[in-house]
Amino acid sequence: MSSAASIDTPGGGAIEASPPILHVDMDAFFASVELLSHPELKGKPVIVGGHSPRSVVTSATYEARAFGVHSAMPVGNALRLCPKAVVLEPHMHLYREYSRQVMALFREVTPLVEPLSIDEAFLDVSGARRLLGESDVIAQNLRARVLAETGLPCSVGVAPTKFMAKLASGRAKPDGMLVIRPSELVAYLRPLPVRALWGVGAKTAEQLERLGLRTVADIADTPLDALVRAVGEATGSKLHELAQGIDTRSVVPASQEKSVGHERTFDVDERSTEVLKRELLHQASRVAVRLRAAGLMGRTVSLKLRFSDFTTITRSRTLSEPTDLGRRIYEEAIAIFDAVGLRGEAIRLIGVRVEQLSEADGTMHQPALWADETVPSEGWREAELTIDRVTARFGTDMVRPASLVRAPKSGETADRNGTRS
Repeated sequence: MSSAASIDTPGGGAIEASPPILHVDMDAFFASVELLSHPELKGKPVIVGGHSPRSVVTSATYEARAFGVHSAMPVGNALRLCPKAVVLEPHMHLYREYSRQVMALFREVTPLVEPLSIDEAFLDVSGARRLLGESDVIAQNLRARVLAETGLPCSVGVAPTKFMAKLASGRAKPDGMLVIRPSELVAYLRPLPVRALWGVGAKTAEQLERLGLRTVADIADTPLDALVRAVGEATGSKLHELAQGIDTRSVVPASQEKSVGHERTFDVDERSTEVLKRELLHQASRVAVRLRAAGLMGRTVSLKLRFSDFTTITRSRTLSEPTDLGRRIYEEAIAIFDAVGLRGEAIRLIGVRVEQLSEADGTMHQPALWADETVPSEGWREAELTIDRVTARFGTDMVRPASLVRAPKSGETADRNGTRS
C-alpha cells in the first residue's frame, strides 16, 4: 500500500494528500450513449438490446436496473420485470467512438492510462498533481469535462491502490466520486463483506462463509496459513494482502488487445452452408477493417461454432506470417469450417477471431500466399484500404463484397475485457 503523503499548511499542520490512483467508470455507458439521441427518455427505464427472441440486454439505465434488469438477461425477461421499459437497438460504432473520445480526455490528464474495457480505465495521476492539483480536484474536473464534452456521466474512485480505486468508483455510482485516503483505507475495508474483495466469486465466498469468514475484517484477522488451507495458496495469499489494503500492481498504460473478432447469434438456427460461409466472409472483412484501424496484424485465425443444444466448439489455425487482410482471414476461416465437417447440424452462433496480435510494420504484402491469384496481394490490400476509407466516411456497411450485397447485415457484440467481438 502506498505510504501516506501530507501537505504542509500555513498554520503548521498537515493535511493528508489525496491518493494517486483513479478508476473512472462510465455510468450505464451504452444506455447513456443511446440517450444522447433520445433525450426525451432521460429519467425513464431504458433497455439497450435487440428485438429478436434471443436478444439479451446489452445495457440498461439505472431506472430499469431498479426493477432487477441487468446485462446479459434475455430482453423478454427484462420486459417482464419492467413492462414500461423502452427497448433501443444497440449501436456499437457509436460506443467505440465515444470510448475513443473519453480515453483521449483521460490521456490529456496523464499518459498513465490503463483501459480495462470500452468504458472504464485506471489513471495514475502522481505526475499530474504538481500542475493540476490534488487527485480529488483532478477527478472532479475530469468528471465535469467528460460530461461537458461528451454528454456522458461517469463515476470516479480515488484511492492509493487499483483495487481500492475500483471499489470506490463502484460505491460512488451513479455519477459520483469517492476518495479513500491511505489513513482511511483499512477502516473502510474491514466492515465490507468478503464478496467485496477482488476475485471473490460466489464459490469462493461460500467456502469462506462456511468457515465463518463473512467480512474483510475476518479475512484480515485470519492467519495466512489458515486461509491457504481453506482456498489454496494463490487465492489465500491474494485475499490476505487485499484484506490488509495491500495491492502492489501499478497502472500499465494502453495494454494491447489480445484478439479482435466478430460473432453472430442467428434469430433462427441456421443449417445452410452457403449462409454460414457468407456470414464468415462478412465477419472476416469486419475483423480486417478493425485490425488495420488499430495498426495490428494477427497470426492465428479462430472459428467459433455454437450448436442448437448450446454445445460450443472453437478451432484455430496459425498462419506462417501475420495478416490484416480480410481475404486471407476468410480463406483460413473457411478451411477451418470445412475441416469441421458439418452434416446439416443447426448452428446457433458463428464467429471469427484473430489472435496472436502484433503491430503492423507497413511492409508485409504476403506475395507467396497469393501467387496463384489473378489479383496480387498488393491489389487486395489496396482494395481493402479503399474500403477502409469509404467505411470511415460513410459507415461500415456502405461497401461490402459482392456476395454480401443481398445478405442481411449481421449483428455484432463487443466484449468488455480488453478483447473485442
